[in-house]
Amino acid sequence: MKHEDIKLVLKDGKYVGEDLTICGWVKSIRNSKNVCFVELNDGTSLKNLQLVIDKSDDKVKEFFDSLTVGSSIEVNGNVVLSQNQKQNVELVVKNAKLLGDCPLDYPIQKKKQNLETLREIPHLRVRTNTFNAVFRVRSVMTKAIHDYFQENNYTYVNTPIFTPSDCEGAGEMFRATTLDIDEISKKQYDPDVDNKDFFGKKVGLTVSGQLEAEAMACALGKVYTFGPTFRADNSNTKRHAAEFWQVEPEIAFADLDDLIEIETDVVKYVLKRVLDECPEEMKFFNKFYDHGLIERLQNVVNSDFARLDYTDAIKILEKCGEKFEYPVYWGCDLKSEHERYLTDVIYKKPVFITNYPKEIKSFYMKQNPDGKTVAATDLLVPGIGELIGASQREDNFELLEKRIKELNMSEEDYKWYLDLRKYGTVPHSGFGIGFERLVMYATGMENIRDTIPFPRTKVKRFIM
Repeated sequence: MKHEDIKLVLKDGKYVGEDLTICGWVKSIRNSKNVCFVELNDGTSLKNLQLVIDKSDDKVKEFFDSLTVGSSIEVNGNVVLSQNQKQNVELVVKNAKLLGDCPLDYPIQKKKQNLETLREIPHLRVRTNTFNAVFRVRSVMTKAIHDYFQENNYTYVNTPIFTPSDCEGAGEMFRATTLDIDEISKKQYDPDVDNKDFFGKKVGLTVSGQLEAEAMACALGKVYTFGPTFRADNSNTKRHAAEFWQVEPEIAFADLDDLIEIETDVVKYVLKRVLDECPEEMKFFNKFYDHGLIERLQNVVNSDFARLDYTDAIKILEKCGEKFEYPVYWGCDLKSEHERYLTDVIYKKPVFITNYPKEIKSFYMKQNPDGKTVAATDLLVPGIGELIGASQREDNFELLEKRIKELNMSEEDYKWYLDLRKYGTVPHSGFGIGFERLVMYATGMENIRDTIPFPRTKVKRFIM
């Protein structure tokens, strides 16, 4: 079924005067006695192609009089310049064929629809302008991520989904097992039960590909992984999902200052690509979801990011006079309200917070000489809070081994990880970008559920 993409037909008028075949879904129908106007969309563009139909032929009249919104059709016709200012070209239809009809109870009609309602039908919501735009932007951002790292000589690596290692040490892994769940739940914990499982030990879905990426970086120099990760944390906020995608570079011979420079470059590169390649989508988001979106993103691309030591951030929050739900003190883990105060009120742009207390950060982060903090940084952005978590990794064998023991972690499980410090250790660093949060930031969407096609979150029932 050879046909042209609507995006290309609308692009520059080069098809004017040509006969083309177009396929798509009917978005709207305006019928009169002698003429019918149909808005057709094939998913390649936010804009629709207008079809003009002369109903003087009885068969044509019968076809388009019975056509319903949501139906899929194939049409053949001649591309002409449009008299309507809303589009530059339109298609004068000669022949039409119904590919799939659509009943009148089709839930996606030409009207503004509640996002919460659309989350109940993720298999159909992508046909709306909002999600059509979101997922095209997400696609462009995905390619931009790969392009950035490939252009800068990183090697793309794939890390395992099944893993025994809880990288973050928070105990929020989904358990993966082939054992009978009902039987397990009836019995008390049996220390031999793991021996009977598929892998012979307790295994879960990965919370991060970082540890394995470190192993690859200690041979390949600069690597990145980009894939799904899973968190079983008991959270039901607009910023959390049980399944999400992470971009995780690991760089050998790099310290925290190098890392901050790379993070800044990545964010600016991806956002500039979106602004350059998705102008119609960005205008749509700017108009309907976030009126200052384009200006804010342009400012991010063209300005420096702020940098603030954790200790100084605590002092600012303690003295600001703001009443926070969660108390602020040195040693606390910054909450979303704290992060957004720093980005939205104080700096009004992205901010790197550096040198967090050791006790609230993960075991693998490099300890600073003061013995109290680690060489870690989080990139906080307005409206979202934390976008990137990063650190220089502990490259000292003795310090890392000591930290693993202090946290009562399994030394056997992390023996291979210690080997990286035993055999030719090097300074190295890495970070993780929550990709859906980056999409939220780029589109102005306020809920992470609206940035991934089929969201997996802690809800009362599982959709699809």
